[in-house]
Amino acid sequence: MCVHQVIREVIIKKNSFYEGLEQVVDHLHKYHTNFLLGDFNEKLGTEDVFKLRVGNESLHQDSNDNGIIIVNFATSNNLIFKSTIFPHRKIHKYTWTSTDGKTHNQIDHTLIDKRWNSSILDVRSSRGADCDTDHYLMVAKLSERLAVNKQAAQNFDMDRFNLRNLRELEVRKKVSD
Repeated sequence: MCVHQVIREVIIKKNSFYEGLEQVVDHLHKYHTNFLLGDFNEKLGTEDVFKLRVGNESLHQDSNDNGIIIVNFATSNNLIFKSTIFPHRKIHKYTWTSTDGKTHNQIDHTLIDKRWNSSILDVRSSRGADCDTDHYLMVAKLSERLAVNKQAAQNFDMDRFNLRNLRELEVRKKVSD
């Protein structure tokens, strides 16, 4: 098998992966908080073109081909990379170390819909977790806001405590006696 055939097969597999991922993302509810986490083997650079999606805190200066593909995917699905937004020391940015122990890359990422951007407070790698892999565990701190419909909350309180009875004059007199 020649090199060109191998490259063609890799490209076909990569395209089918992103097509399948696109189908999964299309079926997600837009009102739910959805995260996309994974090892995409992409290096995201700090190029000006990607700053709105990627931020300034990537470990790498230049994006590789996989990085460009995932940024295009994120742009088309309104996703933000949160793993390259937060300023950390380099040892808390890289998520993979080669077998020689000298090459470090940030190739695992956390993405979230732009609408829920503020739900992730921090993302960093944790070097202390032993997961029997050459990748480091990524830790994300989340904050979720719950919204309650005011009308539903008022109806709930009225039914639970029977506040309608307190409005009647006779009931107030009995309570005060």
